[in-house]
Order: sequence, then structure tokens, then C-alpha cells
Amino acid sequence: MTSLLERFGASAGKIWEKLSEKDVQHEVKLRKQTKLSKEEFYGAVGWLAREDKIKKKGKTFVLGNTNLTEEVGTNAGKIWKTLNIWGELDLPNLAKLADLNDKELFTALGWLAREDKVESDPSLRKWRLK
Repeated sequence: MTSLLERFGASAGKIWEKLSEKDVQHEVKLRKQTKLSKEEFYGAVGWLAREDKIKKKGKTFVLGNTNLTEEVGTNAGKIWKTLNIWGELDLPNLAKLADLNDKELFTALGWLAREDKVESDPSLRKWRLK
């Protein structure tokens, strides 16, 4: 069984690899090429944003200093506060209580995973602070 850090880290590696082959990739095409689930893809984007390695331009991604810090970092703070209050939560309740959509939720979880501040069950369905 792989750990959360291994899953999101490996997914981030796949995105980084594809972006290094071609400078700019449309979000939908990049997701198809990496064959990542929605959760893995957006978690990896959050991971790379925390590492200051990915930039979003409209619906495309490119390697470079991130422009996602304010958005993703703010959402990561919402998740951290929510989990700090409620403890372990499943994804629907976490999204609802933090007031985030799926993309926002998983990019923020990827950010927190890169900081080693959250953990989940193997299915990535229940989350808690470390």
C-alpha cells in the first residue's frame, strides 16, 4: 500500500514529466495524458504549487514559479481549520464545511499533503490532520 505522500508525489511527477516534454498543456489534455483520476490530478497540482513549480494560464498549465499560492494556500487554510475543528471528515462533508468545490478541495489537499500536514485512509475518502 502506498502512502498519501507517495501517491500525490508520484502523480506530481507524472504532470511535471509531461509539462517538461511540452511547455504548455491544456488541463483536459494533460489529465488524459497522465491517466490520473480527478483526485490524483488536482492533488498533484496542489503539490506542485506548494513546491512553486507549476503555473496556471487560463485552462493551461506550464512549469514555472506558481501563481496559485494565494488561491490554493487560502483553501488549504480553510481545510486545515475545518479538520482542526471537526477531526476526521469524509470528502463530501469536508468540501461542504470548507465551502470548496472538488478542484479546490483536491488542490488544497495536495498542498497540505506536500507540507505533510494531513493524512487519509488508503481510498483518499477520509481525511484528518497529522
